[in-house]
Amino acid sequence: MTNTAQHDEKIAKMSFASVYPHYVTKVEKKGRTKEELHRVIEWLTGFDEAKLQSLMAEKASFEAFFQQATLNPNARLITGVICGYRVEDIENPLTQQVRYLDKLVDELAKGRAMEKVLRVG
Repeated sequence: MTNTAQHDEKIAKMSFASVYPHYVTKVEKKGRTKEELHRVIEWLTGFDEAKLQSLMAEKASFEAFFQQATLNPNARLITGVICGYRVEDIENPLTQQVRYLDKLVDELAKGRAMEKVLRVG
């Protein structure tokens, strides 16, 4: 699949709050919890519960969301395919960060152990 500037722009402008309920549904449908989802988001972005709620209340775009994030140094260890894209090969940094999040949510929903999702050891 090819990544276009239009695709990158669409992702940048999408609000985190509009996607978040889909993340919750995906993980809960597979027996995981919202707390586990928040732990994964905090690991990737550094956002605690209050900051996450604040960003959703202001309907922050993914661009604003990741501008405020302190990306985990181990995020580069997130590899694999999500939404038809190999995350480690995505050239646009913002699109790559959004796909990192998508990949972590996917791994959580698939029942992967939290230590593996969080790239511990």
